[in-house]
Amino acid sequence: MDKKTLIFATGNQGKVNEFKQMLGDEYEILSMKDLDIDIDIVEDGKTFEENAIIKARTVSDATGKMVLADDSGFEVDALNKEPGIYSARYLGEDTPYSIKNATILDRCKDVPDDKRAARFVCVIACAFPDGRTETVEGVIEGKLAYEPAGENGFGYDPIFYYPERGMTTGEMEPEEKNAISHRGQAVRKMVELLKGIEA
Repeated sequence: MDKKTLIFATGNQGKVNEFKQMLGDEYEILSMKDLDIDIDIVEDGKTFEENAIIKARTVSDATGKMVLADDSGFEVDALNKEPGIYSARYLGEDTPYSIKNATILDRCKDVPDDKRAARFVCVIACAFPDGRTETVEGVIEGKLAYEPAGENGFGYDPIFYYPERGMTTGEMEPEEKNAISHRGQAVRKMVELLKGIEA
């Protein structure tokens, strides 16, 4: 069976790897780097959905191909849902996540357990060459941990505690995380959407 090729508008290799793990052998995922696409995308949306659409649409318009893009982030209720849509750029784009995570934990050190609600949100947009755009969303609810734990995953995974598993997403094996994660939920919804369109 021929693999279906999907262009994924991201420079984040962690996201590319997760997509590849979740989509399996049916799809070939090509990143912008794989295709030598160097477009400056201005993410000036006010929501995850707006930013995902901007990314997908920009690359689709430039290539004439169907393009997927995700915009995702970490929301901490005690910080008024920061870092939110600025998750990748929080404290500067080149700041290591160890520092970002330590800063968030420090800012919330006095926040009691019942006020530590946090979540990961992911919106995936698919831009079609004919100008149409479809979006899906995935959300995983949990809590802000008290200290980082786990070497798996990337980004804010070590400080997102998932009570149902009694661990952070940074402590989960990739398959376990993908089964419940915001991105896993959104990818599965997008696959169903694409299958429906193909059918």
